[in-house]
Amino acid sequence: MYSDATVLATQWEWISTVEEAINSAFNPIADAVASVIFYAPSIGGVSFPLIVLWLVVAAIVFTIYFKGIQFVSWRTSIGLVRGKFSRASDPGEVTHFQALSSAVSGTVGLGNIAGVGAAVTLGGPGATFWMIIAGLLGMCTKFVECTLGVKYREVHEDGTVTGGPFRYLPVAFERFGWATSRTLTVVFAVALFLFGAVGGNMFQANQTFAQAQEVTGGEDGFLGSSGSALIFGLVLAFLVGAVIIGGITSIARVTSRLVPAMALLYLGTCLLVILGNIANVPAAIGEIISGAFNPEGVAGGFLGVLIIGFQRAAFSNEAGVGSAPIAHSAVKTKHPVSEGFVALLEPFIDTVVICTMTALTIVIADSAYYAEQREVVAGGGPTPDGVVVTSRAFETFLPQFPVILAIAVALFAFSTLITWSYYTMKAWTELFGRSKRSEAIFKIVFCTFTVIGSVITFTSVLTFADSMLFVCAIVNLLACYLLLPKVREELRSFREGRRTGAIKEVPVEERATT
Repeated sequence: MYSDATVLATQWEWISTVEEAINSAFNPIADAVASVIFYAPSIGGVSFPLIVLWLVVAAIVFTIYFKGIQFVSWRTSIGLVRGKFSRASDPGEVTHFQALSSAVSGTVGLGNIAGVGAAVTLGGPGATFWMIIAGLLGMCTKFVECTLGVKYREVHEDGTVTGGPFRYLPVAFERFGWATSRTLTVVFAVALFLFGAVGGNMFQANQTFAQAQEVTGGEDGFLGSSGSALIFGLVLAFLVGAVIIGGITSIARVTSRLVPAMALLYLGTCLLVILGNIANVPAAIGEIISGAFNPEGVAGGFLGVLIIGFQRAAFSNEAGVGSAPIAHSAVKTKHPVSEGFVALLEPFIDTVVICTMTALTIVIADSAYYAEQREVVAGGGPTPDGVVVTSRAFETFLPQFPVILAIAVALFAFSTLITWSYYTMKAWTELFGRSKRSEAIFKIVFCTFTVIGSVITFTSVLTFADSMLFVCAIVNLLACYLLLPKVREELRSFREGRRTGAIKEVPVEERATT
């Protein structure tokens, strides 16, 4: 007689077989595409992915072109988030704050926890400094792409909006002929859809289930079976479906509450660890600054730590990828550049605040595991699991942190899921047409991918999807370069309007704030 456990294991054995078959078949494709997109020549003995250079150079060029606008526009940005210059009657679907919350929820995720943990192990404390610098530069990239997203958006008869790269790419590339313009727009849409369905959906669902399983006893707990993964996936898909059925207005209402809540939970936990190790703070800050310019035990020295910091920031805040302008283009405003001012806050929140707080917590806690793994990496050993690095840092002060981490991952993943559903749907409608039927089919397909992601880990498919996200960055930044004069025109128009009084503060009772 077979035991119940043996019978269950046999029943779900086919899932592992399917997973292995798909990974094996897809591996050559994924590896070939990744080798091109993430091509990394050796610079000073350190591999430097050219796609990171592409993102960082764009951020530097835009910052110089707009004279460091992200450093001198804080009052304007905060005023716009508070709705000072937008009426509830303005064209669009969501407020400035809701658009910002939706876009932030799409970028803040596991990378802020695991990615940072791996970065400060590989690059040491100094990687934090360069991560901050890259985040500050990336603010200007968001300013450019999100201004364009609103400027060229289309407001439909029913009040809904289609904007972002799907509308400004054709304008940027029309000078090269219709065929080139349409081809590049379709390439962007296909790449965004593939990443959204896998990286923005399946991976998030998979990691949420993995964390839930870990804190409930692992494979021996009540979430230990593949059947549990399926039920978990169905519940998660139901929750996602309940939100995305209402479109961007429903997503924005949820994220405008969820983003502040999860930020307070996570950052509050970081502060507890930092305050609990307050005596280590001055030394840790000194390590971050000295390690940025004179690192010890880091491959490639100064250049190595700079590359690691820039890479983590570029992959985290997605500045230049072209996803955020899709959410920002739904904002209620008559002035496109107003949303550029709001959007530039996004990399600050994602990278300069959340990623930096994670890094500070790890460096200040200085857990035995962190010190041990830094020695392993310095000796040429493998990169550790970043989640474990972060978790061990928190455990020095909060033994119950794995539970808090599971909650944080779940909140981050859920917010990413619902925002990326909107991005992916816009890619879908660009390819297959915009209609209620088309959007309904998409939502069913997206939720199905959520269930599959909870049950199966398609490693090679995920690698391919990550490559697709940065295909988007290549196309999107080319368009941004070509349309920079248009952004400058919008900026001058807005500033002139403020100077002459043509653009005035809106009375509180008329503001777009809800």
